[in-house]
Amino acid sequence: MVRAMSIADYEEVYYLWMSIQGFGIRSMDDSKEGIRVFLKRNPTTSVVDVEDGRIAGAVLCGHDGRRGCLYHVCVSKNYRRQGIGKKMVAFCMEALRKEQISKVCLNAFVINQVGNSFWQKTGWNNRTDLNYYDFNLNEKNITVFNQ
Repeated sequence: MVRAMSIADYEEVYYLWMSIQGFGIRSMDDSKEGIRVFLKRNPTTSVVDVEDGRIAGAVLCGHDGRRGCLYHVCVSKNYRRQGIGKKMVAFCMEALRKEQISKVCLNAFVINQVGNSFWQKTGWNNRTDLNYYDFNLNEKNITVFNQ
């Protein structure tokens, strides 16, 4: 069952993130307080999928008023290839449409073979005409990858 994410889902979503090899967690942005701030700004666009009473998938989704963005799209290894990712992305897209957003982006690490395969198979375009730049405003907000 796909439904909107709330801060009450945080512990289970964090556990899911930590279970995925190669998943990058940011020390501040992905903390409970960081996710609370994100969900407050984007109260209707993020999603979880619940299977057998447990969170099996999650997507952080938000927008800046012009463009939507998907973050941390993940499905538990035990529930992959069942359409959960597609259902969650569709939920996010519909929520963004309701907020009059007409373009959506996402970032996938080059080494994320599972994720990149998913995006290519579901019709997303890999942009080669631009460069992605990042500037860290807080040196304590570091990314750690699960082993």
